[in-house]
Amino acid sequence: MLPTTPFPFPTAPRDHDEWLRLLVRQHGIVSRRQLLRHGFTDSAIRANVRARRWIQVHGGVYAVFTGELSEDARRTAAVLAKWPAALSHDTAGEIWNFRKPDRERPIHVTVSYAASGASRSGVVVHRSRAFAYTVVEGLDQPVVAASHTAVDLAVEEPTARQAMASMLHCLTVTRLRPESVRASIDLRRPRRYRDALLGALGYATDGVRSKLEAIYALEVEEAHGLPHGERQVPVDVDGSTRYEDVAYRVGDEVVIVRLDGHRHHADRATTLVDRRRDLAAELAGRGRVVLGYEETAADPCARAREVAAVLRRRGWAGALRACERCWSP
Repeated sequence: MLPTTPFPFPTAPRDHDEWLRLLVRQHGIVSRRQLLRHGFTDSAIRANVRARRWIQVHGGVYAVFTGELSEDARRTAAVLAKWPAALSHDTAGEIWNFRKPDRERPIHVTVSYAASGASRSGVVVHRSRAFAYTVVEGLDQPVVAASHTAVDLAVEEPTARQAMASMLHCLTVTRLRPESVRASIDLRRPRRYRDALLGALGYATDGVRSKLEAIYALEVEEAHGLPHGERQVPVDVDGSTRYEDVAYRVGDEVVIVRLDGHRHHADRATTLVDRRRDLAAELAGRGRVVLGYEETAADPCARAREVAAVLRRRGWAGALRACERCWSP
């Protein structure tokens, strides 16, 4: 969004059209280097700041308007303050829809490992040896690619399981492909959680496709030592192929876990299909457990005990493992 005050023109303009294109592309934010290139002098810059026609956002970075900066302007200012730089981590996560926008967050940028890592006010700076290979050009501001951003966000988590959850979240809320993330992991060699991140990619490749499925995979199945179920298992329902979320095979027995997210199961047609799937499972002798988002997210430990009880009736002889939640008061 552009400010309502007119953009200034240099005293000795060299290319008005190029100047206006720059201001539009950078949301009214320019660096000293750009100002000098377009005909402004240092004295003119100081005069505009003193007269409060412009705002000095960072050292050598100016908003050529007054008033509150938009989020795009804040991001541009952060990139120019550490140039060459690219938006990364939580800020890139907002751009790639991994994170909800939050103006209270600082702007995160990544620079080359050889550059200064000193932060500016409201700007968090990261350094990367792979900087040149991770940046997407051609947007309003340079930004670290989605696959690398997913790795960055996961590596910042405090535990391996939370890193897996972060990675699965990035994979299930967008069309990010597991193979793209695997290539980023091979290139970047993250400083920790590599096995956990590869485990998350394995779940995504096996068919974890939603937030509820990710919670079940990590907090119910993985955390408690349940068998690794098959994902997106095809079954015949009234002559059509449908897919069950998770299937456990115990000898000749099969137990289905259906993860019932309301967003995908609210219409009458889907409800009918689910009823027919239940009947098909009963006729085929498959055990089944239906879990919703609310009860699974609220108490995955209880859900693990319930699924284990069903599996044991079918002959599973394994033992549940206590997770951190199980031990917490």
